[in-house]
Amino acid sequence: MRKLKNSELNRLSINAFKDAQKTPLIIILDNIRSLNNIGSVFRTSDAFLIEKIYLCGITAKPPHKDIHKTALGSTETVDWEYVENTLDLVKKLKTEGVHVCAIEQAEQAVMLNDFKIADNTKYALIFGNEVKGVTQDVVSASDTVIEIPQFGTKHSLNISVSCGIIIWDVFSKLTKK
Repeated sequence: MRKLKNSELNRLSINAFKDAQKTPLIIILDNIRSLNNIGSVFRTSDAFLIEKIYLCGITAKPPHKDIHKTALGSTETVDWEYVENTLDLVKKLKTEGVHVCAIEQAEQAVMLNDFKIADNTKYALIFGNEVKGVTQDVVSASDTVIEIPQFGTKHSLNISVSCGIIIWDVFSKLTKK
């Protein structure tokens, strides 16, 4: 086996990415502190043609050198918007028919492996602050809470890791249909 060179990967140009059909998936970052985590979410979102990222509350906005360090240019490809209040955004998206999912540990949470995708549905996934998680009012307003099953001693995963796991799972379920 031989590793492929970047030139052999057949990646989209920025213009081709902008014109490509997007995955019907929106990412909402609810008060994320770490600029490196924000950049990582952009990079993962680019990899799976995510429709849009909303940056909410204290979540920093590009351009910023620490976001760019991990985003590697994906802030130029993935559509994004800053919205100050996450709860207001959730309410707005729900009126547009978007199914809103908080990624959190909560009563009546659906384990990721049991989460089912509905036909002709756009989803928004909310990832919360590194310490406090998704705010309770946003969890309460969500249509579904999804939890990543964990079996070790720690209570949570890093937000960029959680985002990668959830996006891959939901992307694979959406593209199987």
